[in-house]
Amino acid sequence: MCASISNKEISIGELNRNKILDAAEKEFALHGFKGARVQQIADRAELPKTNVLYYFKSKKYLYLALLEDILRLWNSRFDEATVDDDPAEVLAHYIADKMEISRLRPDASKMFALEIINGAPNLNAFFKDQHASWMAGRVDVIKQWIDQGKLIATDPHYLLFNIWATSQHYADFSAQINELRGKPMTQIDFAEATNDLIKLILTGCGLSVPTEYQ
Repeated sequence: MCASISNKEISIGELNRNKILDAAEKEFALHGFKGARVQQIADRAELPKTNVLYYFKSKKYLYLALLEDILRLWNSRFDEATVDDDPAEVLAHYIADKMEISRLRPDASKMFALEIINGAPNLNAFFKDQHASWMAGRVDVIKQWIDQGKLIATDPHYLLFNIWATSQHYADFSAQINELRGKPMTQIDFAEATNDLIKLILTGCGLSVPTEYQ
């Protein structure tokens, strides 16, 4: 009996925590860290404010938990890529992963964008060091690909910045995209946009587009 009650409590607790995170992601995407209110998050999650503070202690703690989740969300096969891998396959999959996140979690991208636009005041030293370390590792792999003649000479930083800018645009500027297209993007639309973006970036790097993205 005690074990079954404990499992139920864990299940309810995890459900509430996820509801709070989903609600907070939307509120932070709309209002940023300063503008969002714990009560608004609680109302959107349909839970008492005390529940939010029970699970996350403070608005800052909740915000940092979401930032950490977003950075994990952006992990991909590119993280483990080496010089021995095919850059066309690696970059195509990376772009596709980024586009899929823009489709499924647009508010996460918007929230992170607002944090960066405001100077990243809430990204602590650990997050910044972790992000810088990831960037240095990926730049080194791209440089080795260039040195081996696997792709044309290009600045690895600019290549990654362009991938981020073009893929996250579909999340951060979704309102503009929907307005100009006259309708929201469907999953099929995203698939077509993904293939176009992969073709644009890979051919610009002197690479052939993998068959699955043609």
